[in-house]
Amino acid sequence: MNQPVDPTLIDFNDEDSNRSANPHFNQVLDARLSRRSLLRGGFGGATTAVLGTTLLAACGSDDPVAPPAPAPAPAPAPSPIVTRLGFGAVNKSLADVVTVPAGYTATILYALGDPLRAATPAYKNDGTDTDFENRAGDHHDGMEWFGLSATGTPSTTATDRGLLAINHEATTDETRSSFFIHASGGTSTLPRPVDETDKEMAIHGISVVEIKKSGSTWAYVADSAFNFRIVPNTEIDIGGPLRGNALAITKYSPTGTVTRGTLNNCGTGKTPWGSFVTGEENWSGYFFRVATDNAVRGNDKSVTALNRYGRAQGAASRHGWETASADDRHLRFNISRSGVSVDGSDDYRHEMNLQGYIVEIDPYTKTKKAVKRSALGRFAHESAAFSIPVVGQPIAAYMGDDSRNEYIYKFVSTAVWSAADATPTDRLATGAKYLDQGKLFVAKFNADGSGQWIELSMTNPTVRDYTGYPFADQADICVNARLAGDAVGATKMDRPEWCSVNPKNGEVYFALTNNSNRRVDPTGGSQLVPDSANPRAYSDIRGGTSTNSGNPNGHILRLKEGTGGASATAFTWDIYVFAAETSAATGTVNLSNLTGDQDMSSPDGLAFSPTTGICWIQTDDGAYTDVTNCMMLAAIPGQVGDGAKRTLSYARSGGGTLTVDTYVGATPTADNLKRFLVGPKDCEITGIADTPDGKALFVNIQHPGEGTRMADVTDPTKYTSQWPSNAGYGAGKRPRSATIVITKNDGGVIGS
Repeated sequence: MNQPVDPTLIDFNDEDSNRSANPHFNQVLDARLSRRSLLRGGFGGATTAVLGTTLLAACGSDDPVAPPAPAPAPAPAPSPIVTRLGFGAVNKSLADVVTVPAGYTATILYALGDPLRAATPAYKNDGTDTDFENRAGDHHDGMEWFGLSATGTPSTTATDRGLLAINHEATTDETRSSFFIHASGGTSTLPRPVDETDKEMAIHGISVVEIKKSGSTWAYVADSAFNFRIVPNTEIDIGGPLRGNALAITKYSPTGTVTRGTLNNCGTGKTPWGSFVTGEENWSGYFFRVATDNAVRGNDKSVTALNRYGRAQGAASRHGWETASADDRHLRFNISRSGVSVDGSDDYRHEMNLQGYIVEIDPYTKTKKAVKRSALGRFAHESAAFSIPVVGQPIAAYMGDDSRNEYIYKFVSTAVWSAADATPTDRLATGAKYLDQGKLFVAKFNADGSGQWIELSMTNPTVRDYTGYPFADQADICVNARLAGDAVGATKMDRPEWCSVNPKNGEVYFALTNNSNRRVDPTGGSQLVPDSANPRAYSDIRGGTSTNSGNPNGHILRLKEGTGGASATAFTWDIYVFAAETSAATGTVNLSNLTGDQDMSSPDGLAFSPTTGICWIQTDDGAYTDVTNCMMLAAIPGQVGDGAKRTLSYARSGGGTLTVDTYVGATPTADNLKRFLVGPKDCEITGIADTPDGKALFVNIQHPGEGTRMADVTDPTKYTSQWPSNAGYGAGKRPRSATIVITKNDGGVIGS
């Protein structure tokens, strides 16, 4: 999420607290990687037409390296139904509309403030609305579809009625105030007013909302009995090693078994047993510690942990919620040690330990408490992607830590998959079976295209005997997974965003969104030289007025498990596609030879459709927005190892040459990579789900108009976006995050 920030405050979306000496990819220079591949994609013309307000808009190798033995083949997955992309690529655009290909229709479905019960008034969108616990939250992000039969029971085949489980990541901020939901922009000074902070809390969390198709029209059901919200004050269970552990004890829960709320929810996942999982991402910035807290804590190991997760004493919190009142719902965001107890049962010194997890929710049963699955580790979670289930084998969950120089993780269940668990009567009990007991691993990437999963447990002496932080038990390892990754020398990555598993072959894809610190001639420890897996170091001139240096456009990495499938401890990897502007130099920047129908910057959202097999790539960009708004592309990818070698040479300022080998795929074709959607001004494109027949595609448009200044909140002429009101949806002109539904005019499969 790229948003304007007060320079006196921390940029909570660009946290960088990894000070370990672990290797980054930049330390594997002059590598000769064997199976290097890039996406083979497509280019094609497009026809542009602006439609009515019910629509949004439409337009038309050498140096081989022996890999680990391959994994046993999983049970055959359904064949993807789209084998080539049949639509005309959408042109880049700076218009304040949503643009989709000719022959498609995009309709707004569910926006910030929409009521979820009959008693909640329609949204006025003027900053005076209340009751946000019963309205759509803000910053729609990751999303999953859960089908409903005609009688309202769970269905894996329903295509015209279902539930959407939607993350509400954050708020559109300037200084501390979420200004679009306050009549005059709100208050940024401390202490924050209670009425403002309570609104801001309530627009975070999760929506579960029923949607239904009538004829050819989709709509959300405003008074459905299935609708519910989870917000930062909702009670949530703790599962896994952290449950009942000393690190979970708070004034609210002296037994350490429950907590409140979920924060900054970004990517999502759908478990093989049919539940919803959501990742807590940039949560640390919501908390505050007084400037003397280290000494009060006796400079114990908790200070090491807090610093490693970006919470230095005295640092400002994102919203100042802790200042609003003496009520616990606000005080819990002050995690200073203020009580006299030894165990923390009289204050909230441990409260931040209870954020940063994969949270499991049963979308069909709102009376069941969500559960934080602590065994999967605590970090800045994006999505969780699950391995293709194989009867008799464990289930793996793949995850990335979205902060600069952080790690990629895998959790492998102790339980092995049973086909009967695909349709359980108790989804959360099944979740406990697969997600509360297992092994947590972190990835180490090697220069030869191989890699290892390193176990993070007390049985690993490197973790157990780590001098940088004395771990007490497995709960401590899970709570402080970053420190455990430091201990074993995990590979620092360039902000791992979403991940997804290719349903065709089980390979795992990670979006590495960008890296502003890469240089040919590093001058400090935080600046990284290019290497074979991240071979680009260049400057992008944005609008002729500013320069983005390093690797501002990002790339996508993928890996293939070795022997053991989901439980493998070795893998091979390569680069799938390099994001770039089409006009960039093909020899050093546009390494995938992207055309004007394919070029992009900062891949973020990434998800395969289990039905069509299309890989959807969504951008959250600040480098290319002088040319185009953020976008979504469709891809039909190949497999690890379908690329060719290229050697890049950089002249060093002090003399000499830096040579880097990498592998780049063939020139893309029109059949397997092209732009499908461009969003309105200042938005991020994120969240993707489709119906089981592939004929309805749900996408989220996050924070349109976020470039608007707080001082201009009452002047619509100064909004940088007026979407979706300018498309005929809802009252007022303040921009709103929203979910849209895309259908093909001939009733066919999306993308075909």
